[in-house]
Amino acid sequence: MSVNITTLPNGFRIVTEHMPGLQSASIGIWVTAGGRHERPEQNGIAHFLEHMAFKGTKTRSALQIAEAIEDVGGYINAYTSRECTAYYARVLKADVGLGLDVIADILRNPVFDPREIETERGVILQEIGQALDTPDDVIFDWLQEMAYPDQPIGRTILGEAANVNRFNADDLAGFVTEHYGPDQMILSAAGAVDHGSLVRQAELLFADMAPRDADAADPATFSGGESRHEKQLEQAHFALAFESPGYRDDGFYTAQVYSIALGGGMSSRLFQEVREKRGLCYTIFAQTGAYADTGMTTIYAGTSGDELRDLAHLTVDEMKRAATDMSPEEVARARAQMKAGLLMGLESPSSRAERLARMVQIWGEVPPIEQTVARIDNVTTGDVRVFAEHIAGAAPAAMALYGPVSGAPVLADLQARRVA
Repeated sequence: MSVNITTLPNGFRIVTEHMPGLQSASIGIWVTAGGRHERPEQNGIAHFLEHMAFKGTKTRSALQIAEAIEDVGGYINAYTSRECTAYYARVLKADVGLGLDVIADILRNPVFDPREIETERGVILQEIGQALDTPDDVIFDWLQEMAYPDQPIGRTILGEAANVNRFNADDLAGFVTEHYGPDQMILSAAGAVDHGSLVRQAELLFADMAPRDADAADPATFSGGESRHEKQLEQAHFALAFESPGYRDDGFYTAQVYSIALGGGMSSRLFQEVREKRGLCYTIFAQTGAYADTGMTTIYAGTSGDELRDLAHLTVDEMKRAATDMSPEEVARARAQMKAGLLMGLESPSSRAERLARMVQIWGEVPPIEQTVARIDNVTTGDVRVFAEHIAGAAPAAMALYGPVSGAPVLADLQARRVA
C-alpha cells in the first residue's frame, strides 16, 4: 500500500491509498469548515449546510442524488465536526468516478431550494430536540461550553434553535463563499482506487475554482466552569474535563495513553475501582480528544443521585493516585490498546480515507503508520505520571451535571480535593 498526494495549482489536494485485494473504495471530500469557523450568529450553519448537501443540485434532485449512489449498491453520507465537514461515499471499484462526480455536484452546484430549506429546518429542530432528550449526548455539549466559554469551539455543532429558525438560502451561500475554497478541500480516497484517474477527474471538476483567503479559526482558551441541570431522571450524569495537548503536540500521545489507562476499558482504573469494586455505576470511561491548538481529557459516568457524591470523590482520588503509582504494566496495556485500535481501524477503507484526510489537514502530508506507532511506543510510565500529576493538580477543570444532581459536590470542592 502506498500513499500519493497531489496538489492542484489552486490549492485543492488529492490524497489516495490503494489497498490491494479490495473491490470497493471509500471516497470523500473533507472541508476545513466546521463549528469553530462560525461567527456567533452563524452557529449551526455548517451542520445545516451539511444537511442541505443532499437536497438537490442544479443537475440532480434529492432523489436522484440518492438513486445515483444506491442504484450501484453504494452508500453516501456526511458529518460535521468542530473543525471540518466531510462528504463521503462507499462504492465498488467500477463506481469510484461516479461517487466523486456526485460529491462534486453536491459541493459545486447546490440550489438551496427554499422549500427544501424549510423541510430540513424541521428535521434539524427535531435533531436538536432529540439531543436535548438524550442526557449522555447533551451533557457533552454543556461540558464543551464550560471548557471553552464564549468561543466558537465551545458552541454546539447543531446550533441554537433560534439560529436554525432564521437561516436562509443567502446565509448558506454566504458560508460556502467564505469557507468552501479549493485550498480548504481535501479529496481523500482509499481502497480500490487509482491515484492518476482521480487526479484527472479532480482537475476537470475542481481546477477552475479560485483560491480564497479564509479567516483562521479563533484560538481556543480552556477556561473551565460548572454547568448543573437538575431534572428528575433515573440517572445522574457526571462529566469532568481538563485541557490536554492539541494533535500537533507530541504530548497528545501521552494524554491518550493516560486516558486509556485511567478509564479506557474494563481493565482500567476507573472501571475496576468505581464499577467493579464499589458498584457505583454501570457506565464510566475516560477519553482524550484533540483539536489544532488544544485538547480535552474527559471523564464521564452515569449513576444514581444518591451515589453521585461518592462517585465524584472516588474519581478524583483515582486521578491523584495515578500520578504516583501508575505502573509500567498499565502503561504497556494502554499503549497496546491504542495501537490495536489504530491498526484495526485501518483495515477499513473508510477509516483509512478519513485518516488520510486528517493527516493532510494537520501536517500537509501523511506520516507513515510506523512513525505513529513509534510515537505511541515512546510514551513512558514517567511521561504518563507527569501528565497525571498535571491533571490531578491545579489545572482548570470543567464539569457538567444533569439529572438528580442536588447532592453532587460543586466544582470548587472537587478542585480542593485534587490539590489536598
